[in-house]
Amino acid sequence: MKAGSGDQGSPPCFLRFPRPVRVVSGAEAELKCVVLGEPPPIVVWEKGGQQLAASDRLSFPVDGAEHCLLLSGALPTDAGVYVCRARNSAGEAYAAAAVTVLEPPAPEPEPQLAERPLPPPGAGEGAPVFLTGPRSQWVLRGAEVVLECQVGGLPAPTLYWEKDGMALDEVWDSSHFSLEPGRAGAGASLALRILAARLPDSGVYVCHARNAHGHARAGALLQVQQPPESPPEDPDEAPTPVVEPLKCAPKTFWVNEGKHAKFRCYVMGKPEPEIEWHWEGRPLLPDRRRLMYRDRDGGFVLKVLYCQAKDRGLYVCAARNSAGQTLSAVQLHVKEPRLRFSRPLQDVEGREHGIAVLECKVPNSRIPTAWFREDQRLLPCRKYEQIEEGTVRRLIIHRLKADDDGVYLCEMRGRVRTVANVTVKGPILKRLPRKLDVFEGENAVLLVETREAGVEGRWSRDGEDLPATCQSSSGHMHALVLPGVTREDAGEVTFSLGNSRTTTLLRVKCIKHSPPGPPVLAEMFKGHRNTVLLTWKPPDPTPETAFIYRLERQEVGSEDWVQCFSIEKAGAVEVPGDCVPTEGDYRFRVCTVSEHGRSPHVVFHGSAHLVPTARLVAGLEEVQVYDGEDAVFSLDLSTVIQGTWFLNGEELKSNEPEGQVGPGPLRYRVEQRGLQHRLILQAVRHQDSGALIGFSCPGVQDSAALTIQESPVHILSPQDKVSLTFTTSDRVVLTCELSRVDFPASWYKDGQQVEESESLVVKMDGRKHRLILPEAQVQDSGEFECRTEGVSAFFSVTVQDPPVHIVAPREHVFVHAITSECVMLTCEVDREDAPVHWFKDGQEVEESDFVLLESEGPHHRLVLPSAQPSIGGEFQCVAGDERAYFTVTITDVSSWIVYPSGKVYVAAVRLERVVLTCELCRPWAEVRWTKDGEEVVESPTLLLQKEDTVRRLVLPAVQLEDSGEYLCEIDDESASFTVTVTEPPVRILYPRDEVTLVAVSLECVVLMCELSREDAPVRWYKDGLEVEESEALVLESDGPRRRLVLPAAQPQDGGEFVCDAGDDSAFFTVTVTAPPERIVHPAARSLDLQFRAPGRVELRCEVAPAGSQVRWYKDGLEVEASEALQLGAEGPTRTLTLPHAQPEDAGEYVCETRDEAVTFNVSLAEPPVQFLAPEAAPGPLCVAPGEPVVLSCELSRAGALVFWSHNGKPVQTGEGLELRAEGPRRVLCIRAADLAHAGLYTCQCGAAPGAPSLSFTVQVAEPPLVKLVSELTPLTVHEGDDATFRCEVSPPDADITWLRNGVVITPGPQLETTQNGSSRTLTVRSCRLEDAGTVTARAGGTSTSARLHVRETELLFLRRLQDVRAEEGQDVCLEVETGRVGAAGAVRWVRGGAPLPPDSRLSTAQDGHVFRLFIHSVVLADQGTYGCESHHDRTLARLSVRPKQLRVLRPLEDVTIIEGGNATFQLELSQEGVTGEWARGGVRLQPGPKCQIQAEGPTHHLVLSGLGLADSGCISFTADTLRCAARLTVREAPVTIVRGLQDLEVTEGDTATFECALSQALADVTWEKDGQPLTPSARLRLQALGTRRLLQLRRCSPLDAGTYSCVVGMARTGPVHLVVRERKVSVLSELRSVSAREGDGATFECTVSEVETAGSWELGGRPLRPGGRVRIRQEGKKHILVLSELRAEDAGEVRFQAGPAQSVAQLEVEALPLQMRRRPPREKTVLVGRRAVLEVTVSRPGGQVCWLREGAELCPGDKYQLRSHGPTHSLVIHDVRPEDQGTYCCRAGQDSAYTRLLVEGDAPLST
Repeated sequence: MKAGSGDQGSPPCFLRFPRPVRVVSGAEAELKCVVLGEPPPIVVWEKGGQQLAASDRLSFPVDGAEHCLLLSGALPTDAGVYVCRARNSAGEAYAAAAVTVLEPPAPEPEPQLAERPLPPPGAGEGAPVFLTGPRSQWVLRGAEVVLECQVGGLPAPTLYWEKDGMALDEVWDSSHFSLEPGRAGAGASLALRILAARLPDSGVYVCHARNAHGHARAGALLQVQQPPESPPEDPDEAPTPVVEPLKCAPKTFWVNEGKHAKFRCYVMGKPEPEIEWHWEGRPLLPDRRRLMYRDRDGGFVLKVLYCQAKDRGLYVCAARNSAGQTLSAVQLHVKEPRLRFSRPLQDVEGREHGIAVLECKVPNSRIPTAWFREDQRLLPCRKYEQIEEGTVRRLIIHRLKADDDGVYLCEMRGRVRTVANVTVKGPILKRLPRKLDVFEGENAVLLVETREAGVEGRWSRDGEDLPATCQSSSGHMHALVLPGVTREDAGEVTFSLGNSRTTTLLRVKCIKHSPPGPPVLAEMFKGHRNTVLLTWKPPDPTPETAFIYRLERQEVGSEDWVQCFSIEKAGAVEVPGDCVPTEGDYRFRVCTVSEHGRSPHVVFHGSAHLVPTARLVAGLEEVQVYDGEDAVFSLDLSTVIQGTWFLNGEELKSNEPEGQVGPGPLRYRVEQRGLQHRLILQAVRHQDSGALIGFSCPGVQDSAALTIQESPVHILSPQDKVSLTFTTSDRVVLTCELSRVDFPASWYKDGQQVEESESLVVKMDGRKHRLILPEAQVQDSGEFECRTEGVSAFFSVTVQDPPVHIVAPREHVFVHAITSECVMLTCEVDREDAPVHWFKDGQEVEESDFVLLESEGPHHRLVLPSAQPSIGGEFQCVAGDERAYFTVTITDVSSWIVYPSGKVYVAAVRLERVVLTCELCRPWAEVRWTKDGEEVVESPTLLLQKEDTVRRLVLPAVQLEDSGEYLCEIDDESASFTVTVTEPPVRILYPRDEVTLVAVSLECVVLMCELSREDAPVRWYKDGLEVEESEALVLESDGPRRRLVLPAAQPQDGGEFVCDAGDDSAFFTVTVTAPPERIVHPAARSLDLQFRAPGRVELRCEVAPAGSQVRWYKDGLEVEASEALQLGAEGPTRTLTLPHAQPEDAGEYVCETRDEAVTFNVSLAEPPVQFLAPEAAPGPLCVAPGEPVVLSCELSRAGALVFWSHNGKPVQTGEGLELRAEGPRRVLCIRAADLAHAGLYTCQCGAAPGAPSLSFTVQVAEPPLVKLVSELTPLTVHEGDDATFRCEVSPPDADITWLRNGVVITPGPQLETTQNGSSRTLTVRSCRLEDAGTVTARAGGTSTSARLHVRETELLFLRRLQDVRAEEGQDVCLEVETGRVGAAGAVRWVRGGAPLPPDSRLSTAQDGHVFRLFIHSVVLADQGTYGCESHHDRTLARLSVRPKQLRVLRPLEDVTIIEGGNATFQLELSQEGVTGEWARGGVRLQPGPKCQIQAEGPTHHLVLSGLGLADSGCISFTADTLRCAARLTVREAPVTIVRGLQDLEVTEGDTATFECALSQALADVTWEKDGQPLTPSARLRLQALGTRRLLQLRRCSPLDAGTYSCVVGMARTGPVHLVVRERKVSVLSELRSVSAREGDGATFECTVSEVETAGSWELGGRPLRPGGRVRIRQEGKKHILVLSELRAEDAGEVRFQAGPAQSVAQLEVEALPLQMRRRPPREKTVLVGRRAVLEVTVSRPGGQVCWLREGAELCPGDKYQLRSHGPTHSLVIHDVRPEDQGTYCCRAGQDSAYTRLLVEGDAPLST
């Protein structure tokens, strides 16, 4: 068998498999898969073993690695299994998926039109498909369950059921399971019926369907639940224990608080027991912290999560079935930590999409805590907000979801935890677990419980809907059952219900399989030249799954193994030289690979020398170059091999990297890099054109021609693009110099060829070409190109007009205007044709109806014909590089009303004073006041006031009818005031606190509330809803009192009542209890009643009131009415009737109302028991000794109790007697009668005196004589076998004695005696040689003997000798294994048939069954055939010894040196006199001046001197089959600094440049300042120009001064010093003082001597920053400060500072007179004891006002408080008294405002 190379690329691999598809006939079916491989695989689709071809209905779209099969208009015949097969040169892979085509449901045809039935679904050939799957069910114990499914497929599939992965016949107790054919219909159907379901029947039931095309399955969940038990009579009474008390002390289990506790019990029984868990006598149900499940080993587990102190107690596992019950208990103790939470967490509830807050408290605020949701750490985020406030720790969960439901923990150090449950209320009650781990092949079950029954949810996995066959719903429960999960089923499974959803991560764990074993008997045979034959045998044992063999190779001296190929069968494989990339010695190894892993590698002994056969991969090509260039010829081979280059038939020397051909100047260079060979001909000349280049190596010959073209023209200058700038009328000359004289060239401008004219001249002078523009104009700007023979020179020419200057204005202009006024901004430039642009707030202005742009000679205007406030802002006139600034402010006078700007709402209490104020922008404007659309008329109750710009409407004593909307109108504007007048707030005088009332049903309940005002309305509410008056609820009003009356209260009338009076409320809690439901008759609470059975039983009781409900119980279980038990109710009488009572109906019956109960203890007496047969006493019964005796009688009742006696003494089971009850029969059985059993036997029914009885007489005859009936037989057995001796005695019960060699035998493990009737046996187990002898049996006076012979067992070899191959000097071990342990000397070792000669190198050993022969340090003479012999067997093997191989004792070591140094390589071999070859980079080394080779004994030396960088490479030594290599690394000589740095001194703002020179160009340097590394920035540039290194520091400042160094490797230059001199700055143009009015602007300008100089501005000693009213800018040397909207406080000194230079000017601001904008009312009325506030608004903030009373100035204090906020000033008078009444004045500048303060009410009397 011969294999190819196959070691490149990777085989195809499916990343996504196609999924099965079910479609309706006529629809479209699509299969998708993603497959990768290198090279990209070829993908084909198959069906039924035939490759599919594209057609009208079938296509195969491909999108990258995704391959699809698209089937249009699917037909039933298209159903089946489709295979996607991918293959490439590295291997093959495939994947399959089934397509099922279903017939669409057709409408029911009319009877007369029906001709034939529709074909069943799945009629097409294909795998089974479930049409309907089994449905999950939740039932009570004892119910009948039917699971049914319907499957389609052709041929018809076979169906069978499983429970929890086991076949039904493997289920321990499956007697109540039955399989039935399903309902008639399409496809196959099989139903599973479970009669009287039990708790152990819960589990997953899976229906399997198989046919020739595949396998399908569907599952359902069955949960059998315990019927609910009745609640106890008294809720506070401890529950009755449901398990028996423990008979022994329980086990004890300790757990630390916060840890988990796990209890497990394993129970067996038949029928399978039912399990219940109890805690402290109470049944346990699973919840968030208590998990109950059954593990894979069948054990029942209870797991308590995050144990708390409250979890301690007794836990009991109770198991019961029909045969009985058993218990197992453990006492749980929870160990509390010493450090505890001060306040633990509490359980919380929250609604979905809401929030939940968990809060706890730690002992110390410095203790860190962490939050967890179960085992998941919660980090602070938007969802989980974590707050720490002192010792309080709070977790806020936002946007609650169903999956947020669970257990939350807060943990502090020491893993001390506090636990709480978070319940999320929403549509989903029981969510999915966080994750579910399932083993591959098991069933996965997911359950969800919803709040509403019958709703439909959606199951999906990774966003894709799951099939309906695995989903079931019943009531509130929803189940998803995935039978036999695979890895493709893993993912995120989600159940969605509306906007609510819960998710789990389904993880499928793979079952661990052992990898296959390695191949055996691997051998290598060197065949003919350049091949090797490898053989091996399959592994033992053979793997169960499919496997292949993977063969790998390794080049001797390398550590890497490379895969050769893979094959499926063992045997022999031939490896040719084509399989290796390079010539060398190779080793091989093989391993076994299956889907379960890879076996250990088995290495073939020895190595083989293989030489690859070269093939031409990329051949030589014709080369065309220009005169003087290098010509490069290259080719690629399939393997690394040496070759020879030829030039015109002359061989080029390849042993030198460079050479010269012939006497001519043609030089060449030969290169080989791996598989590529290159020949470089340097600087070829035109006379070399036509040369023939050839290459030759074993198996490859190729040639190509050299063609040389004339050198092309190129541009000498300019080398780069040139950018030029000119002014209009300048002369422009563009020059381009070519490499050839008088070579034509063309000129282009902006891509178009130019034409000569008077304004553009083109000239050529030798190599130079010129383009001349005598008088350049602006339109001459553009991109110019000089183009010739594919090369071009580029010139960028820019022609500009002379600079433009602005003549006026020279300063910042401020313009103030009012709305609709025309505004004109004018700018004058020094040139009429200069372009000017206008900007507003940074955006260029475009002309429109609102903005006009005008030009008139050098004057340019911007006109705003009708200015609006929105047009105001900063305008700029830009001319060239200069700008003129204008600030335009537009005041809006179209809006007359200044205050209020919006709607005003005024709320007042009746009789309060109300003032409505409106402020106008002009004092002469007239206004009109209206109320609710009608103009108001001034009167004593409504005053209209006018004061400067303020207009007021005053209501001195407002009334309720004054409420409404008031408008102050002027022209089209108005100010709106909404006045709302209300009565004083209503207060509830009684009750002041919440009232709680408890009443009895039908009692009259009165709720009373007293108000502060009689006419105040109230509303009554019950539980948040307003009540309505009816016969059962009466509302009354009596003056200030309000009542709610319940004439005959009922329990449903209870709740929370509220009396709402608008501003105040009273609360009442009413509880109405129902009258007690009592049992009037019988008076006794416990009655004992006796009845006859069968017969009628009636239990009766009378209740009050007559409508009371009762419940009947029997033995603690609530009863239900049936034919055998009738429940009656007539008036107050309640009855329970048993028409045909039976004895089993006896028991405790309870009649229970809500408050009382009566117990009836019912007993049912049966008729006396009689003996049915025989009527007379039977006659005497005579038996022989040893015979059985049976006495029987029949009773009239099967359950009657009888007593047996013998001669008047009671009879007990045992001592040969057995008592049985078989229905009505009673049996006494004597197994073997003797004399003691003779006598009178009596059977008496009952223990009462005179009870019926029946007697029997038994007589026993005398025992016979003992004798031996048969003799012993002599036996011969093999050693280790059993020997059995047998004889018979009479009578059968006679005793017998066994002897061996005359000694009585004592039974034991080796000697066993048995008795079976009259037969007696003696068995000798595992006979030994010493057991041989005479065996004797003695009975009575007789005996018999026989001889036992034991033969020795043969000593045979189970594991025989194996052939061994060893190398000279190695140790060898030969080993055999025998069938039994032989004695010393039982085997003999031989060589060539003769015993082994005495030799110290030979030794033997025995270890039980194993015998070994050791040969130490084998020599060639030890070769031969060795054997091992016993008396019964013999085995032989061949020992082959090969000569000792050459090995390396001390290998070569890698050497690293500096360029120009010497390198020495040395290795030591295992033998002397070995001749080897040294090579560098695969080229053999010859001794010479730079290469010294010598050998001293086993040591070989190589010395290389004068090494350069190109000498780096691999140094190897080869001798025979041995090869050793090492790495030679020649490092570049260290870099040195040729020229160092120099000290520098620069002026502040200039550029400083440090420069040094290195010995090499390619070296990285590090620049340092003051010892710290420098990094490039906007001001600091680091450059490398050849060997020069520069540091350039621009715009130097004093901070840049310091020491600088340059470091390269270990060399350093510096430190040198940089000194930065301060730049002398002086003021050229001083500031000028400015005088302006308040509200205007001011501009300050200062010119300094330096351009790039930073300056600062101050006003009044305060630094100024740009922004708001301050604008600062710099134009070259000029610094400008602009202040707008001046205020009086802005006056002061303006200072400009630039370094040491400064300039000072004064700013004078003329303040406008202070005026009042809003005045206080003329009169203000205040109640005694209240606070009075007077408020004014002045024309500007910061204005000073003065408050006076009766002409006297007021000072701030406890009585008077003066406030100022911007332009508003307030006077606050506290605790107003009658003496505070008077006239108050506010004086602002020359303006004053007066207010008359009136005080109402009397001052409180002082005691």
